[in-house]
Amino acid sequence: MIEMYVAATGNGRRPLLMLEECGIPYTLTKVDLTKGEQKSAAFTAMNPAAAIPVMKDGDLVLSQGAAMLLHLAETAGRFLPKDRAARAKTLQWLMFAVTDCAPASSAIFYAGNVPEKSAPTIAAFEERLLKMFGVADAQLAKAKWLAGDEMTVADFALYPVVHARAALIDKAGGLGALKAWAAKMAARPAIAKAMAAV
Repeated sequence: MIEMYVAATGNGRRPLLMLEECGIPYTLTKVDLTKGEQKSAAFTAMNPAAAIPVMKDGDLVLSQGAAMLLHLAETAGRFLPKDRAARAKTLQWLMFAVTDCAPASSAIFYAGNVPEKSAPTIAAFEERLLKMFGVADAQLAKAKWLAGDEMTVADFALYPVVHARAALIDKAGGLGALKAWAAKMAARPAIAKAMAAV
C-alpha cells in the first residue's frame, strides 16, 4: 500500500488527486508544517530537504510531487499518453504548472507572510502568476484539457494552484476558459475527495 505524507498545500495535494482518480489505495499521514514536523529525524530520513509531500511505494521513496504524478501514471497506465508527441506535450504542460505557476503562487504566500510585507513585491508576484494563468487560459480556450483532448498529469499539477488562487483570479476578471476548466475539475468526485483529504 502506498503511504503518503502531506500537508494542505498544492504540492501536497497533487499526488492525492492522481491517487483518487486512479483508485489506488493509500494511507495518509498529515504533516503539521506549523509545528515543524517535517524537520523531525523520522521525516528527514525520508526526505532530507524536510519538505512535503513524501510518497513511499514499497522500497521506493519519492519527494517531488511531479515525480509522484509520473510514477503513478506509469503504475496505473493512465493520464500520460503513449503517443510520443502527445506525451511530450503533456510533459511540457506539467512542467509549466510546476516550474512557472506553482513557484509564483508560493512566492505570493511567502511575500505575504514576512514581518516586513512589501505590497509592490506581492503585486509583482501576482502579476507574474496571472500572466501564467493567461497562458493556461488561452490553451484551455482551444483544448478540452490542459495538454489536449484528454485529462493528464498536467491537469493534476495545475489544479491545486488555480484552486488556491481563486480569489486572485476572480479579482483579475476574465480567464473564462481557466475558470470553466477549474469548475470541471472541482466537479469530479475523486478530485473533491482528494482536495478535502488535507
